[in-house]
Amino acid sequence: MNPIQSDLSPAQLAELKSSPLFNADLSPVSSAERKWRVGSFAALWISMSACIPTYMLASSLIGGGMNWWQAVLTIFLGNLIVLAPMILNAHAGTRYGIPFPVYCRAAFGPLGANVPAVLRALVACGWFGIQTWIGGDAIYKICCTLFNIQPATATNWLGINAGQFACFMLFWAVNMYVIYRGIDTIRLLLNIKAPLLIALGLLLLWWAWSKAGGFGPMLSQPSAFDVGQPKEGQFWKYFFPALTGMVGFWATLSLNIPDFSRYAKSQRDQILGQALGLPATMALYSFIGVAVTSATTIIFKETLWNPVDVLTRFNNPAVLVTSLVALCIATLATNIAANVVSPANDFAHLAPHKISFRLGGYMTGVLGVLMMPWKLLANPESYIFDWLGGYSALLGPIAGVLIADYFVIRRMKLDLVALYKSDGEYRYTNGFSLLAIAAIVLGALPSLPGFLVHVKRLNPENVPAMMVDLFNYSWFIGLAVAFVIYVAGRKLSGPKLIRS
Repeated sequence: MNPIQSDLSPAQLAELKSSPLFNADLSPVSSAERKWRVGSFAALWISMSACIPTYMLASSLIGGGMNWWQAVLTIFLGNLIVLAPMILNAHAGTRYGIPFPVYCRAAFGPLGANVPAVLRALVACGWFGIQTWIGGDAIYKICCTLFNIQPATATNWLGINAGQFACFMLFWAVNMYVIYRGIDTIRLLLNIKAPLLIALGLLLLWWAWSKAGGFGPMLSQPSAFDVGQPKEGQFWKYFFPALTGMVGFWATLSLNIPDFSRYAKSQRDQILGQALGLPATMALYSFIGVAVTSATTIIFKETLWNPVDVLTRFNNPAVLVTSLVALCIATLATNIAANVVSPANDFAHLAPHKISFRLGGYMTGVLGVLMMPWKLLANPESYIFDWLGGYSALLGPIAGVLIADYFVIRRMKLDLVALYKSDGEYRYTNGFSLLAIAAIVLGALPSLPGFLVHVKRLNPENVPAMMVDLFNYSWFIGLAVAFVIYVAGRKLSGPKLIRS
């Protein structure tokens, strides 16, 4: 059997173009258009993983009590775990050339697919805002240093000053321009960015090592969970919610990876490329963050977790300008690839004949601003456990349903033409698979009490401790519960999948 099954005949293509579920951006990628090999996928993940949030990721874990190697190992393990659903969900994209929202139609129905697509899109909007804020903040801080301007304090209801907001909107406008230019500009940025930020990170690592005469006290700092330390015996209680947060970091892409794998030349290319590019890069770049931060304690007599804060300590204008350009390109490339491609397709899926990829990207940008991302980053604890952990409780069940439907129920066989028909094999109940939607709701439900306690909407004294603890495993529990419910429901309904 030919592993690539996305080539439609001219008659089939003509038929689908009249369907309300079809547009050019959502159409299957033909075998002739497949150009991504192992190196392309490895470069994609190196490009997206080498970013400022990854650099700062270990800081929250060390702040919670881990030592450096525990933090880096937790990050590596979390990305090794999320690699599994990443590769599994990528399979359908590679075999059939379809993007994520179309992939969802098989399990959720043509209209029901909007539920996982919009949930995924809203998370991406939050991430888009976070990355845009990071890029704008880099512009603001480096410009303050370059022109010797004292940063102003925030005096308005936004919680940031006018200069910060102006730089945020400037970087936002650059993102919007790239969306306007289209997918080829995104690919060019990724190709430039991968070596650029790796090189910048390694140069920063070399500078820190040489200036500090070693990486300083942080790499020799004991874990707060060791015997005789403040959190003795509490390691596992902290480790599992932290691991869930690390899985949640890329749980978004583990769903919409078909948006990229649809361009793969073969399954081998997407599997090897992702395995080589993701876990190791995340561990390496987070280690660079830990090591450089450790050295800043010696060099500057204070701990600087943000690489932008480190760079502002340089007085050489050439270094500052070069660093600013490099950070902006790197953040821009990660933002567009990780946080625009998917929601643009997801929003386009709501009304394929009216919303294009470009308009979907603009919608992502507007929602990203409205979410006020600087508030999401204000507290490291809430960033890891509320933001990453919270949306993991939603995305885990979606992954469970998709994997169960494609691999267990359908045995990797989809009717490509029927995926673009509102009255075809996947219509279910008026376009919705009630079972799939019930499975994601029931999958997320066990984590809800714990989430409400974490965001201080429920008093922990009114919730059983076991229910609060379930939130620490939200992604894992959600995936498992939704997987079992979906498979059981389909088996009970028999071969006539179209009816439920």
